[in-house]
Amino acid sequence: MSTDRLTIGIDVGGTSIRAAVVDGTGTVVDTVRAPTPHSGRALDDALDRTVALLAGRNEVTAVGLAVAGFLTADRRVVRYAPHLPWADVPVAERMSARIGLPVVLEHDANAAAWAEYRFGAAAGVGTTVLVAVGTGIGAALLLDGVLFRGAHGIAPELGHLQVVPDGRPCACGKRGCWERYCSGTALVDTAIELLAAGPDRASQLTRDVAADPGALTGRRIAGAAQDGDPLAVAAMAEFARWLGLGLAMVADVFDPELVVVAGGVSGSASLFLDDARGHYAAALTGRGHRPLARVRAAHLGDAAGLVGAADLARHRSGRNGPND
Repeated sequence: MSTDRLTIGIDVGGTSIRAAVVDGTGTVVDTVRAPTPHSGRALDDALDRTVALLAGRNEVTAVGLAVAGFLTADRRVVRYAPHLPWADVPVAERMSARIGLPVVLEHDANAAAWAEYRFGAAAGVGTTVLVAVGTGIGAALLLDGVLFRGAHGIAPELGHLQVVPDGRPCACGKRGCWERYCSGTALVDTAIELLAAGPDRASQLTRDVAADPGALTGRRIAGAAQDGDPLAVAAMAEFARWLGLGLAMVADVFDPELVVVAGGVSGSASLFLDDARGHYAAALTGRGHRPLARVRAAHLGDAAGLVGAADLARHRSGRNGPND
Protein backbone atom coordinates (compact mmCIF):
# COMPACT_ATOMS: atom_id res chain seq x y z
CA MET A 1 0.00 0.00 0.00
CA SER A 2 1.41 3.38 -0.98
CA THR A 3 1.18 6.11 1.63
CA ASP A 4 1.45 8.66 -1.20
CA ARG A 5 -2.12 8.05 -2.30
CA LEU A 6 -4.52 10.95 -1.88
CA THR A 7 -7.73 10.24 -0.01
CA ILE A 8 -10.74 12.32 0.97
CA GLY A 9 -11.75 12.83 4.57
CA ILE A 10 -15.19 14.23 5.36
CA ASP A 11 -16.27 15.38 8.81
CA VAL A 12 -20.06 15.08 8.76
CA GLY A 13 -21.07 17.32 11.64
CA GLY A 14 -24.45 18.42 12.89
CA THR A 15 -23.90 21.93 11.51
CA SER A 16 -21.57 21.57 8.54
CA ILE A 17 -19.90 19.13 6.16
CA ARG A 18 -16.15 19.76 6.00
CA ALA A 19 -14.16 17.80 3.46
CA ALA A 20 -10.50 17.68 2.51
CA VAL A 21 -8.08 15.86 0.26
CA VAL A 22 -5.24 14.59 2.47
CA ASP A 23 -1.87 13.08 1.58
CA GLY A 24 0.05 10.36 3.41
CA THR A 25 1.75 12.83 5.77
CA GLY A 26 -1.57 14.19 7.03
CA THR A 27 -1.26 17.38 4.98
CA VAL A 28 -4.49 18.90 3.67
CA VAL A 29 -4.14 19.77 -0.01
CA ASP A 30 -7.70 20.81 -0.94
CA THR A 31 -10.88 21.62 0.99
CA VAL A 32 -14.64 22.09 0.59
CA ARG A 33 -17.26 23.13 3.15
CA ALA A 34 -21.07 23.11 3.02
CA PRO A 35 -24.03 23.25 5.45
CA THR A 36 -25.34 19.90 6.70
CA PRO A 37 -28.80 19.21 5.19
CA HIS A 38 -31.61 18.03 7.43
CA SER A 39 -32.97 15.12 5.38
CA GLY A 40 -31.28 11.84 4.54
CA ARG A 41 -31.62 12.22 0.77
CA ALA A 42 -30.34 15.79 0.82
CA LEU A 43 -27.36 14.74 2.95
CA ASP A 44 -26.51 11.89 0.57
CA ASP A 45 -26.71 14.31 -2.37
CA ALA A 46 -24.52 16.87 -0.59
CA LEU A 47 -21.85 14.26 0.12
CA ASP A 48 -21.99 13.08 -3.49
CA ARG A 49 -21.48 16.64 -4.74
CA THR A 50 -18.65 17.23 -2.28
CA VAL A 51 -16.74 14.12 -3.35
CA ALA A 52 -17.32 14.86 -7.03
CA LEU A 53 -15.93 18.36 -6.62
CA LEU A 54 -12.77 17.21 -4.84
CA ALA A 55 -12.26 14.14 -7.05
CA GLY A 56 -12.58 16.35 -10.11
CA ARG A 57 -9.58 18.38 -8.92
CA ASN A 58 -7.49 15.57 -7.41
CA GLU A 59 -6.71 11.92 -8.14
CA VAL A 60 -8.18 10.26 -5.04
CA THR A 61 -8.48 6.57 -4.19
CA ALA A 62 -10.81 6.29 -1.19
CA VAL A 63 -13.16 8.29 1.04
CA GLY A 64 -13.41 8.30 4.83
CA LEU A 65 -16.44 9.70 6.65
CA ALA A 66 -16.11 10.90 10.24
CA VAL A 67 -19.63 10.66 11.67
CA ALA A 68 -21.02 11.95 14.95
CA GLY A 69 -23.06 8.88 15.86
CA PHE A 70 -23.22 5.17 16.65
CA LEU A 71 -21.80 2.82 14.01
CA THR A 72 -21.97 -0.95 13.67
CA ALA A 73 -18.86 -2.84 14.74
CA ASP A 74 -17.76 -3.25 11.09
CA ARG A 75 -18.14 0.53 10.55
CA ARG A 76 -20.45 0.14 7.55
CA VAL A 77 -23.82 1.24 8.97
CA VAL A 78 -24.82 4.32 10.94
CA ARG A 79 -27.06 3.00 13.71
CA TYR A 80 -28.02 6.36 15.20
CA ALA A 81 -26.74 9.92 14.95
CA PRO A 82 -28.41 12.47 17.27
CA HIS A 83 -27.50 15.41 15.03
CA LEU A 84 -27.85 13.74 11.60
CA PRO A 85 -30.80 12.33 9.58
CA TRP A 86 -29.39 8.78 9.50
CA ALA A 87 -30.71 5.79 11.50
CA ASP A 88 -29.81 2.18 10.58
CA VAL A 89 -28.54 3.37 7.21
CA PRO A 90 -25.81 1.43 5.28
CA VAL A 91 -24.00 4.66 4.48
CA ALA A 92 -20.67 3.14 3.40
CA GLU A 93 -22.23 0.72 0.88
CA ARG A 94 -24.72 3.24 -0.45
CA MET A 95 -22.19 6.02 -0.87
CA SER A 96 -19.56 3.73 -2.41
CA ALA A 97 -22.10 2.61 -5.02
CA ARG A 98 -22.85 6.23 -5.87
CA ILE A 99 -19.30 7.55 -6.16
CA GLY A 100 -17.42 4.45 -7.33
CA LEU A 101 -14.76 4.62 -4.61
CA PRO A 102 -14.15 2.62 -1.42
CA VAL A 103 -15.88 4.34 1.50
CA VAL A 104 -15.17 3.71 5.18
CA LEU A 105 -16.97 5.13 8.20
CA GLU A 106 -15.52 6.11 11.54
CA HIS A 107 -16.87 7.80 14.62
CA ASP A 108 -15.73 11.42 14.38
CA ALA A 109 -13.89 11.37 17.71
CA ASN A 110 -12.10 8.12 16.79
CA ALA A 111 -11.02 9.70 13.52
CA ALA A 112 -9.70 12.77 15.35
CA ALA A 113 -7.87 10.63 17.90
CA TRP A 114 -6.26 8.59 15.12
CA ALA A 115 -5.09 11.79 13.40
CA GLU A 116 -3.58 13.14 16.62
CA TYR A 117 -1.83 9.81 17.23
CA ARG A 118 -0.45 9.67 13.70
CA PHE A 119 0.42 13.31 13.17
CA GLY A 120 -0.23 15.43 16.26
CA ALA A 121 -0.49 15.80 20.02
CA ALA A 122 -0.79 12.09 20.88
CA ALA A 123 2.16 10.82 18.84
CA GLY A 124 3.98 8.14 20.84
CA VAL A 125 1.58 8.26 23.82
CA GLY A 126 0.41 4.94 25.26
CA THR A 127 -3.00 5.80 26.72
CA THR A 128 -4.87 8.79 25.30
CA VAL A 129 -8.43 10.01 25.71
CA LEU A 130 -9.61 12.50 23.12
CA VAL A 131 -12.60 14.71 23.86
CA ALA A 132 -13.99 16.32 20.71
CA VAL A 133 -16.08 19.36 21.61
CA GLY A 134 -18.19 20.84 18.83
CA THR A 135 -21.96 20.77 18.29
CA GLY A 136 -21.87 18.07 20.99
CA ILE A 137 -19.15 15.96 22.62
CA GLY A 138 -17.52 12.92 21.11
CA ALA A 139 -14.80 10.86 22.74
CA ALA A 140 -12.18 8.28 21.86
CA LEU A 141 -9.76 6.04 23.70
CA LEU A 142 -6.43 4.98 22.19
CA LEU A 143 -4.42 2.18 23.78
CA ASP A 144 -0.92 1.90 22.28
CA GLY A 145 -2.20 3.09 18.92
CA VAL A 146 -5.30 0.91 18.82
CA LEU A 147 -8.77 2.47 19.03
CA PHE A 148 -10.88 0.95 21.79
CA ARG A 149 -14.48 0.47 20.60
CA GLY A 150 -16.15 -1.74 23.21
CA ALA A 151 -18.16 -4.89 22.54
CA HIS A 152 -20.51 -3.29 20.01
CA GLY A 153 -18.36 -0.55 18.45
CA ILE A 154 -19.85 2.32 20.48
CA ALA A 155 -17.39 3.05 23.32
CA PRO A 156 -16.59 5.50 24.79
CA GLU A 157 -19.74 7.65 24.50
CA LEU A 158 -18.84 10.27 27.11
CA GLY A 159 -20.88 13.20 25.81
CA HIS A 160 -24.11 11.61 26.98
CA LEU A 161 -23.07 10.86 30.54
CA GLN A 162 -25.60 12.58 32.76
CA VAL A 163 -23.92 15.31 34.82
CA VAL A 164 -27.06 17.20 35.91
CA PRO A 165 -30.12 15.14 36.92
CA ASP A 166 -33.19 16.56 35.14
CA GLY A 167 -30.95 19.13 33.49
CA ARG A 168 -31.05 20.62 30.01
CA PRO A 169 -32.80 18.41 27.43
CA CYS A 170 -30.52 16.63 24.98
CA ALA A 171 -31.12 15.48 21.41
CA CYS A 172 -30.38 11.91 22.56
CA GLY A 173 -33.61 11.91 24.58
CA LYS A 174 -32.05 12.26 28.03
CA ARG A 175 -31.60 15.34 30.18
CA GLY A 176 -28.49 16.78 31.74
CA CYS A 177 -25.89 15.21 29.42
CA TRP A 178 -22.34 16.52 29.66
CA GLU A 179 -22.49 17.91 26.12
CA ARG A 180 -25.48 20.06 27.09
CA TYR A 181 -23.13 22.03 29.37
CA CYS A 182 -19.85 21.75 27.50
CA SER A 183 -20.17 22.25 23.72
CA GLY A 184 -20.61 25.00 21.16
CA THR A 185 -24.39 24.81 21.46
CA ALA A 186 -24.17 24.63 25.25
CA LEU A 187 -22.13 27.83 25.25
CA VAL A 188 -25.09 29.60 23.63
CA ASP A 189 -27.52 28.14 26.18
CA THR A 190 -25.28 29.27 29.01
CA ALA A 191 -25.12 32.81 27.63
CA ILE A 192 -28.93 32.88 27.33
CA GLU A 193 -29.28 31.76 30.95
CA LEU A 194 -26.82 34.43 32.06
CA LEU A 195 -28.78 37.05 30.13
CA ALA A 196 -32.02 35.92 31.73
CA ALA A 197 -30.44 36.09 35.19
CA GLY A 198 -29.50 39.74 34.68
CA PRO A 199 -28.28 41.40 31.47
CA ASP A 200 -24.95 43.16 31.74
CA ARG A 201 -25.43 46.61 30.22
CA ALA A 202 -21.68 46.95 29.76
CA SER A 203 -21.67 43.98 27.43
CA GLN A 204 -21.55 44.71 23.70
CA LEU A 205 -22.66 41.13 23.11
CA THR A 206 -25.80 41.80 25.16
CA ARG A 207 -26.61 44.81 22.99
CA ASP A 208 -25.90 42.85 19.80
CA VAL A 209 -28.22 40.05 20.88
CA ALA A 210 -30.98 42.51 21.80
CA ALA A 211 -30.78 43.89 18.26
CA ASP A 212 -30.42 40.49 16.58
CA PRO A 213 -30.97 37.28 18.62
CA GLY A 214 -29.38 35.26 15.82
CA ALA A 215 -26.07 36.95 16.61
CA LEU A 216 -25.63 34.65 19.61
CA THR A 217 -23.53 31.75 18.34
CA GLY A 218 -20.70 29.81 19.92
CA ARG A 219 -18.23 31.38 17.52
CA ARG A 220 -19.53 34.87 18.29
CA ILE A 221 -19.28 34.24 22.04
CA ALA A 222 -15.70 33.02 21.71
CA GLY A 223 -14.75 36.09 19.70
CA ALA A 224 -16.43 38.39 22.22
CA ALA A 225 -14.63 36.62 25.09
CA GLN A 226 -11.35 37.23 23.31
CA ASP A 227 -12.24 40.94 23.35
CA GLY A 228 -13.08 40.82 27.07
CA ASP A 229 -16.86 41.14 26.80
CA PRO A 230 -18.28 40.44 30.32
CA LEU A 231 -21.15 38.21 29.18
CA ALA A 232 -18.92 36.16 26.88
CA VAL A 233 -16.18 35.84 29.51
CA ALA A 234 -18.74 34.59 32.06
CA ALA A 235 -20.15 32.06 29.59
CA MET A 236 -16.66 30.83 28.73
CA ALA A 237 -15.79 30.48 32.42
CA GLU A 238 -18.83 28.26 32.93
CA PHE A 239 -17.82 26.22 29.87
CA ALA A 240 -14.31 25.77 31.34
CA ARG A 241 -15.79 24.64 34.66
CA TRP A 242 -17.89 21.94 33.03
CA LEU A 243 -15.01 20.82 30.85
CA GLY A 244 -12.78 20.43 33.91
CA LEU A 245 -15.41 18.57 35.92
CA GLY A 246 -16.02 16.21 33.02
CA LEU A 247 -12.33 15.58 32.51
CA ALA A 248 -12.03 14.62 36.19
CA MET A 249 -14.70 11.95 35.62
CA VAL A 250 -12.88 10.77 32.51
CA ALA A 251 -9.59 10.50 34.40
CA ASP A 252 -11.28 8.59 37.24
CA VAL A 253 -12.54 6.00 34.74
CA PHE A 254 -9.63 5.68 32.30
CA ASP A 255 -6.55 7.08 34.12
CA PRO A 256 -5.04 8.30 30.83
CA GLU A 257 -1.56 9.62 30.27
CA LEU A 258 -2.91 12.36 28.02
CA VAL A 259 -6.24 14.06 27.30
CA VAL A 260 -6.52 15.83 23.95
CA VAL A 261 -9.25 18.46 23.58
CA ALA A 262 -10.30 18.60 19.94
CA GLY A 263 -13.30 19.72 17.90
CA GLY A 264 -14.56 23.10 16.81
CA VAL A 265 -13.88 24.80 20.14
CA SER A 266 -10.21 23.77 20.20
CA GLY A 267 -9.31 26.86 18.18
CA SER A 268 -10.34 28.94 21.20
CA ALA A 269 -8.42 26.79 23.71
CA SER A 270 -6.47 29.78 25.04
CA LEU A 271 -9.75 31.14 26.44
CA PHE A 272 -10.63 28.13 28.59
CA LEU A 273 -8.03 25.37 28.74
CA ASP A 274 -5.97 26.69 31.68
CA ASP A 275 -9.13 27.21 33.76
CA ALA A 276 -10.40 23.76 32.76
CA ARG A 277 -7.11 22.21 33.92
CA GLY A 278 -7.58 23.89 37.29
CA HIS A 279 -11.14 22.59 37.69
CA TYR A 280 -9.99 19.14 36.58
CA ALA A 281 -7.18 19.02 39.13
CA ALA A 282 -9.49 20.20 41.93
CA ALA A 283 -12.22 17.64 41.18
CA LEU A 284 -10.04 14.58 40.57
CA THR A 285 -10.48 11.73 43.05
CA GLY A 286 -7.29 11.32 45.11
CA ARG A 287 -6.03 14.73 44.03
CA GLY A 288 -2.57 15.43 45.37
CA HIS A 289 -1.77 11.73 45.62
CA ARG A 290 -1.76 10.68 41.97
CA PRO A 291 -0.31 11.95 38.69
CA LEU A 292 -2.42 14.32 36.62
CA ALA A 293 -2.98 13.50 32.98
CA ARG A 294 -1.57 16.10 30.65
CA VAL A 295 -4.35 18.09 28.95
CA ARG A 296 -3.53 19.50 25.52
CA ALA A 297 -5.39 21.12 22.68
CA ALA A 298 -5.39 19.10 19.45
CA HIS A 299 -2.44 20.02 17.25
CA LEU A 300 -4.58 19.56 14.16
CA GLY A 301 -7.39 21.73 15.50
CA ASP A 302 -10.83 21.15 14.05
CA ALA A 303 -9.25 19.46 11.01
CA ALA A 304 -8.34 16.37 13.09
CA GLY A 305 -11.52 14.45 12.29
CA LEU A 306 -11.30 14.78 8.53
CA VAL A 307 -7.53 14.15 8.49
CA GLY A 308 -8.04 11.00 10.55
CA ALA A 309 -10.93 9.81 8.37
CA ALA A 310 -8.80 10.26 5.26
CA ASP A 311 -5.86 8.39 6.81
CA LEU A 312 -8.05 5.52 8.03
CA ALA A 313 -9.56 5.28 4.54
CA ARG A 314 -6.04 4.99 3.15
CA HIS A 315 -5.15 2.21 5.61
CA ARG A 316 -8.40 0.24 5.41
CA SER A 317 -8.74 0.38 1.65
CA GLY A 318 -5.23 -1.14 1.60
CA ARG A 319 -6.16 -3.57 4.44
CA ASN A 320 -3.22 -2.39 6.50
CA GLY A 321 -2.84 -1.25 10.09
CA PRO A 322 -4.05 -2.17 13.59
CA ASN A 323 -7.45 -0.52 13.21
CA ASP A 324 -8.67 -2.34 10.10
